[in-house]
Parts: sequence; C-alpha cells; structure tokens
Amino acid sequence: MRKLIKRFLEITSDKSFIHLIEIVEVMVSKILSLLMIVVIFATLGDLAIFIFREILSPEEGRFSQTLFQTFGLFLNVLIALEILENITGYLKKHVVQVELVIITSLIAIARKIIILDLKVTEGIEIIGLGIAILALSISYLIIRMSNSRHEN
Repeated sequence: MRKLIKRFLEITSDKSFIHLIEIVEVMVSKILSLLMIVVIFATLGDLAIFIFREILSPEEGRFSQTLFQTFGLFLNVLIALEILENITGYLKKHVVQVELVIITSLIAIARKIIILDLKVTEGIEIIGLGIAILALSISYLIIRMSNSRHEN
C-alpha cells in the first residue's frame, strides 16, 4: 500500500505535471507545424492559380489593378512561413522568440497597407495602422538593442 501511495505522489508531483505539460506543448507545436505546412502549400496553390488566371486571361488594364492583390498573396505566403519559423523556433529552443513574432506582425501590417483600398478606408483605420507600425517598430528596436547588448 505504501508503494502505491508513493507512486501516486510521484505521478502527481509538480515535476511530473510540468513534464506532462511540456510533452503536450511539444505535441501541439508539431501538429501546428504540420498544419502550417498544409496552409503554406494551399496558399502557394491559390497564388499560382491567381497568377495563371491573370496571365492567361488578361483584360486591358486589369493586371495593374490586381497587382496589389498579387502582392498581398505573396505576403500571405511570407506570413505563413514566418509563423512556421515561430513554431519551429519554439520546438528548437522551447521559448517563444518575441523578435520573430514582431517581424511577423510587421509583415502582416505591411500586407494590410499594400492591399488597402484608400477609397473605402476611413482615416481612423489608417491612423490605427500607423500607430501599430510605430509601436511594433519601437518594440523591434528595443529587442534588437537588448539582444545586441547581451551578445557583447
């Protein structure tokens, strides 16, 4: 009976529980990585189909109008790659790399600005995007300066 109680206490200890949580985190990260790979290939397929449609059935002046949509689709692929890099970085170091998260956010906002239709966008939305870029840029600068101090 004592062995059973001792075994139960070992299994329910904080150390065992934390180890179980770490295993779950790694499993979830691996599943997310696989799903992100599927998303990347689906996005690439969508991009390829879009580009071939535009090239094979060009209407006068239409491609210049859809050029920003094309850039947006390219940036979607880059954002997906950055998210995959965030996940694999976590798998390698078991730490969320804040610098990568900020870069991914900056790319996402850049995508939003590139595809932004100024005819239907309100000024407050543009101001909000500007503030977001400023905040993320300052955050990135602080992190880069902090990292360079730690490396020296």
